[in-house]
Amino acid sequence: MRLSTKGRYAVMAMVDLAQHSAAGPVCLSDIAARQEISLSYLEQLFAKLRRGGLVKSVRGPGGGYLLAHEREATRIADIILAVDEPIRATRCRPGTALGCRGDRSRCLTHDLWEELTNQIHLYLSSVSLADVCERRVLGTSGVAYRNAAAAQ
Repeated sequence: MRLSTKGRYAVMAMVDLAQHSAAGPVCLSDIAARQEISLSYLEQLFAKLRRGGLVKSVRGPGGGYLLAHEREATRIADIILAVDEPIRATRCRPGTALGCRGDRSRCLTHDLWEELTNQIHLYLSSVSLADVCERRVLGTSGVAYRNAAAAQ
């Protein structure tokens, strides 16, 4: 299972916005430059994030985007779902009795993948933008990076 660029870029952009919006609205071109994401792609993502109620737009000179809620209240799962990124590990539609096999039966591993989907959603629902910004995400993925940075 793989999260597409749509979900990853939306999260990256929202973390950037959370880090830089204390002084006021942030323009998408600044986020695009810092995160190395196409401006036109960000515009599409932010239209969805705005419709999803996660960001507010400010028009005019000095305009841009602000978080619609405190960064502690914005969950990573909400960001991914707002840009229409499904969080699933099965080929089947979640919660249905029908399976993805040709005869509409469920494969032997269906429950395994459906529970993985549930666990991913639970995890992403437990992590806020503040957690990511303040590097409070659980796990050891950053240990090698921190050790390498400390050695320099």
